[in-house]
Amino acid sequence: MQYTSHYESPLGALTLASDGEALTGLWFDGQKHFAATLGREHEGAALAVFAQTASWLDTYFGGAEPDFAPPVAPLGSDFRQAIWKIMRSIPFGQTTTYGQIATRMAEEQGRGRVSAQAVGGAVAHNPILIIFPCHRVVGAQGSLTGYAGGIDKKTWLLEHEGTNMDGLFCPRRSTAP
Repeated sequence: MQYTSHYESPLGALTLASDGEALTGLWFDGQKHFAATLGREHEGAALAVFAQTASWLDTYFGGAEPDFAPPVAPLGSDFRQAIWKIMRSIPFGQTTTYGQIATRMAEEQGRGRVSAQAVGGAVAHNPILIIFPCHRVVGAQGSLTGYAGGIDKKTWLLEHEGTNMDGLFCPRRSTAP
């Protein structure tokens, strides 16, 4: 069985999902790929993991970098899991590019090359927003493209973390809603 809860953030409502033990989803309501890993059969519940997630979000939105994380169990392919693990290592208030993640992935897996576009697909399908900080991933030239929650939310999250925004820009055409 899957369970859900809701959290009101400064950027709007978030839906949380769990398998009963770990967080499996965290989405902005209505975002692109909303609840993509949440089955039809689910019910609202008050779980310890939701309380831990709310505490993490309270700390984050309160302006501090959380020094803990709720247990997580995102659903995705081995490739996506590896990309999400790399995303979690991006330091608070900093950014990296899709290409840099692709290079790191190639090195970690002993491959000659990993496509930045493939990385983009994994980043776009991140099921645990904010905690898996896909908002910290930008285009090679500093483009703030590709955030499923919307460019306005991506910009807000980066500014909230005190990210140096010099050189970052909103593209004329974006893959984000």
